[in-house]
Amino acid sequence: MTTEIADHVPSDSAGAREIGFTIPARYNASRILFDNLSNGNADRLALTGPAGQRSYAELCAEASRWGNGFASLGLTRGDRVLLFLDDTPAYPAAFFGAVRAGFVPLLINTLTPPDLLQFYLADSGAKVAVADAEFAARFDHQACADTALQTLIVASGETPTTAAPSTVTADRWLRDFADQLAEADTDRNEMAFWMYSSGSTGRPKGIVHLQHDMAYSEQAFARNVLRLKPDDICFSVPKMFFAYGFGNAITFPFSAGATTLLLPGQPKPAAIFDAIRRFRPTVFFGLPTLYTAMTKADGAKEADFSSLRLSVSAAEVLSADVFNSWKSLTGLEIVEGLGSTEVLHVYLSNREDLKKLGAAGLRVPGYEIALRDSEGREVGTDEEGILWVRGDSNTPLYWNRPDKTAETIRDGGWIYTGDRFVRDADGFHFFRGRADDLVKISGQWVYPLEVELCLAEHPGIRECAVFAHELPDRRMSLKAVVVTNDRPDDEATITKALQDYVKAKLLPYKYPREIVFIDELPKTGTGKIDRQAVMRL
Repeated sequence: MTTEIADHVPSDSAGAREIGFTIPARYNASRILFDNLSNGNADRLALTGPAGQRSYAELCAEASRWGNGFASLGLTRGDRVLLFLDDTPAYPAAFFGAVRAGFVPLLINTLTPPDLLQFYLADSGAKVAVADAEFAARFDHQACADTALQTLIVASGETPTTAAPSTVTADRWLRDFADQLAEADTDRNEMAFWMYSSGSTGRPKGIVHLQHDMAYSEQAFARNVLRLKPDDICFSVPKMFFAYGFGNAITFPFSAGATTLLLPGQPKPAAIFDAIRRFRPTVFFGLPTLYTAMTKADGAKEADFSSLRLSVSAAEVLSADVFNSWKSLTGLEIVEGLGSTEVLHVYLSNREDLKKLGAAGLRVPGYEIALRDSEGREVGTDEEGILWVRGDSNTPLYWNRPDKTAETIRDGGWIYTGDRFVRDADGFHFFRGRADDLVKISGQWVYPLEVELCLAEHPGIRECAVFAHELPDRRMSLKAVVVTNDRPDDEATITKALQDYVKAKLLPYKYPREIVFIDELPKTGTGKIDRQAVMRL
């Protein structure tokens, strides 16, 4: 464990004492998977889905080959391995192989464009990357320039000729390595893996997680809310490269000896319905946006949801309309929660038997929650405050970003979330917005000014304003009010062109869902855009 990380890890934790969390000083997170070999689960099904099945024994053997393969490339303890993978068996195998060998995997969104991929490679110093064949061409000369990347390992297909670094095809390469691997002698507070924030106007932040964080989130959230059993089959539509999907698909089911259903590709409702019908999951994880799409999709009423016992949602506010539509369709009530990548998973949650519609939920055991005013003083019941959270799965720091670390990670290991909440007399927390201008769209943070600056660069735009807009079902979206150089005759065509422009320049989820065309933006007396007036348009 580096001195920098040690300085940010609390020495004592009320949350850990509350849930009785203890873990050896020398601990490696790969035990989440590999302990299934010694506790009677070796022959049980770990993974299922369209991309294939793996027993726990088979997955551990595959992970060992990955770990031995990474070591053969000359990596040393703590070196980073960038994972650019869809939800297939290669993902957990490569992840646990890297961790078990003492390396640090980076979980990267597969929608990342080459310029942002270059930043991740350069910022992390990753020498090795693993990518599905369909994404491998993304590692071109632009993405690999001025980085330490030496080897690209291509999974699930053949190596394209357009990839820049030295490349190997995983299927052939892995055959040379042993299917057993002793765990690295890591400290419980040593780096285990990173995830990156989605970023706003500045650089995304590398969120460092430690070897014990997965086990802590499982004991705090999964045991108290999900209560998984070995015969459960977990289906997380949010992908594994998201913190929410990572816990749903890897940490929690593997800790319980349960099964994970992996669905690669775009999660269209028809594909989701088919996967539920074929593979019979019992626990389903989604987002309000996804639940909305599913309840309104063709074939929803004919779909078979009889295998499900629990539906979970997080990341966005769940409206009564979505809750009631899903219950009418499936007979299940959605259990809503709230978490963050910095905390690794959910720290506020409703329960199956204890919930309030519209609330992010109760404090999850193992996490301390405080609502504080701008001076740092705790507020009372039914008073609005900024939410602070502390638990042993909190990130200790943002990689190489002391300024951002100081802003977010406060004395004693508290994380300042920037979320405004009210807590009622029963302990339920209700979201009231952000302390800053960030908006959560489809479960990911977006900074409206970044989208506004992007649109302003379009040659057809004279001026514009972008702001958060609440939809009738309480989900948040972005709305753009624009003035074009020439008034468009076909607004629908121009709207799509502008949305595609933002998707290409930024990440796809950041595009404005609504675009309004006007002749002139309203101005204040000083000539600035009158944003209050714009928001009323």
